[in-house]
Amino acid sequence: MENDFLKNLSSGQVRELVDAMYEKTIPKGCYVIREGENGSHLYVSGEGEYDVIKEGKVLGKLGVGKAFGELAILYNCKRTASIKAVTDGKLWTLERSVFQTIMMSTGLKKTEKQVNFLKIVPLLSTLPSTLLSKVSDVLELEVYKKGDYIVREGTSGDTFYIICDGSVKVTKKGEGGSEEEIRTLKKGDYFGEQALLKTDLRTANVVAVSDSLECLTLDRESFFQLVGDLNELKDKTYKDIPNGRDEKHETDIQQTNKEYIDVTLDDLEVIATLGVGGFGRVELVKCRNRPTLAYALKCLKKQHIVETQQQEHVYSEKNILLACRHHFITRLFKTFKDKKYIYMLMEASLGGELWTILRDRGWFDDSTTRFYIGCVVSAFDYLHSRGIIYRDLKPENLLLDKEGYIKMVDFGFSKRIDSGRKTWTFCGTPEYVAPEIILNKGHDRAVDFWSLGILMYELLAGTPPFTASDPMKVYNIILKGIDQIDVPRHISRVAVTLMKRFCKENPVERIGYQKDGVQDIKKHRWFQGFDWDGLNAKTLTPPILPAVASASDSSNFDKYPRDENIPSDELSGWDKDF
Repeated sequence: MENDFLKNLSSGQVRELVDAMYEKTIPKGCYVIREGENGSHLYVSGEGEYDVIKEGKVLGKLGVGKAFGELAILYNCKRTASIKAVTDGKLWTLERSVFQTIMMSTGLKKTEKQVNFLKIVPLLSTLPSTLLSKVSDVLELEVYKKGDYIVREGTSGDTFYIICDGSVKVTKKGEGGSEEEIRTLKKGDYFGEQALLKTDLRTANVVAVSDSLECLTLDRESFFQLVGDLNELKDKTYKDIPNGRDEKHETDIQQTNKEYIDVTLDDLEVIATLGVGGFGRVELVKCRNRPTLAYALKCLKKQHIVETQQQEHVYSEKNILLACRHHFITRLFKTFKDKKYIYMLMEASLGGELWTILRDRGWFDDSTTRFYIGCVVSAFDYLHSRGIIYRDLKPENLLLDKEGYIKMVDFGFSKRIDSGRKTWTFCGTPEYVAPEIILNKGHDRAVDFWSLGILMYELLAGTPPFTASDPMKVYNIILKGIDQIDVPRHISRVAVTLMKRFCKENPVERIGYQKDGVQDIKKHRWFQGFDWDGLNAKTLTPPILPAVASASDSSNFDKYPRDENIPSDELSGWDKDF
C-alpha cells in the first residue's frame, strides 16, 4: 500500500492479489530483472537488499517491503533498469495474466452485484441493463458506525441508499417527542428512493443498528445526468439500446471500396515515406498506370505483429476502417499481403501531421483548437454511434487533408464493443491513457472523452498535462487528477472548465458520455457561436491551410531514410483474410 500505483486499488483487490502471489528465493549476486528484457512480473521484497542498476551505474537500493516492476503487470514492456540481489533474498511474485484476470473478475463481479441491487428497486426496474450498469458506476460506498443517523426526519435529502451489509432501524417522532421504531431494514433493502424524483423533507429517521453498516449511495444530480428526469421516464417501457451496428451501411461501404479501386501491389510505385513506427512505415505511392492518383500505403511487418501478439488489433483496424465512411476519418480502400508485410491502401492526407504543425508553432489559440476538437468530436460521434471506441487520440494520429480538415488515422487500438459492456485491454499512449485503463477497471467509450480533454490541453499549451520521465510516473500523475496540474496563464477559464469536464476521474461524469451525449459538448460555452453544420458540410475555412502542390507532394512531412532493415518471412498464415 506504500506503492504509488498499487495504493489506488481497492482493499478487496489487494487481498486477492496477495493471495495469488508466490514466494521466490533469490541467491546473492543474481539478477531479478535485467534492463532491456521483456518483463511480465511484479515483485515485492520479503527479505534481503537489492541494487537498482541502469546502464551499469547503481542508482539506489531497495530494502524489505518495496514493490517494483509494476509496469510489467499492466502490459508487455521492456525493463528500464536492472535489479540485482546484494544479499540472499526472498521475493513475492505476481504474474501479469494473473493480475489482469483478478482485476477483470473483481470488476465484473462488482458491476453485476450492483446492477442486481438496482434491479430490485421498483422505481428503477424498467431501465435497461445498459443504463443500470452506467448507474452502478456512480454508486458510492459509505460506511457508518452503530448509532449513526443516515437520514434525519424533517431534513431535505437528495440521496438514495441500498444496504449492502448490516442493518438499520426506521423511526418516527411519536406524540411525546420520543422516537418510535417502525421497522428494521437489512442487507438488500433500500430507502430514500423518492429523493431521486424530487427534493422532499425526509419523513423518518434511519439509524445504523449493526456495529458496521455499508450502504451504496446514489445522489439525484449524478442520476439525472445519466438517466434524466425519472418523473418523465417512469411510465415508459425500455428496451436495451442496440450496439449501433448498421449492417447495410457497412455492406454498402465495403462494396463501394471494392469498386472504387482495382489495383494490385505490383501496380504501386513508392514516391516518399510519410511516417515510420515500430510496426513498419507509411509510404506515399502512386499507380503506374494512373500517375495522377496517389495513396498512402501502410506497410506492417508481419513478424513484429506476431512477436507482439497484435494480430487481433490489425484485423480490428482493417474491419473497422473498411466499415467507416466519415469525412474526418481516413478511408481504407484495399489490403494486400506478402511473405513479409501486411499492406493497407488508404487515402493520402498530404497536409501533414497536426503534431508537426503544433511543434513548429508552439501552441494554438482558442479558435484554432476549437476547429480541430470539433472535427474529432464529429468523428467520435460517428464511431460511438456504431459501437466503436478509438482509444488512440493524439496529435500524431491527426493528419490534415489538402483543404486543412482533420483526418483521423491509425485505428490499431480501435474496438467494437456492445452498449453497456466494457473491455479490459491495456492500450493507448501513456500521456493520454484514462485512469480506468491504468487501474484495470474495465473501460468503454468514456476513455475517448478523457483523451479529448488531454488533446485540448496539448493543443492549447503545446505539451500534454501529464508528463514524466517514464510511463509509470506518468500513470501515477494521471491518477492524482487534472486538478493537480498548473494550467498556463494564456489558456482561458472557459477552456479550462471544458477540459476538466472531459477529464473527470469517474468516467460516467465526463461531458459527452451523459444522457445528452455530444450535444452537451456542442452546447458548452467554449463552443458558443461555433458553426457545427458548416464543419460537417466542410464549408468552414480551416484555421491552417496547408500548401499541397500536387497529389504526390510530401513536403508537409518530415524526411525519413530508406528502410534498410528488411524483416524475415512470416508464413504462419494468420493473415489469410488480408
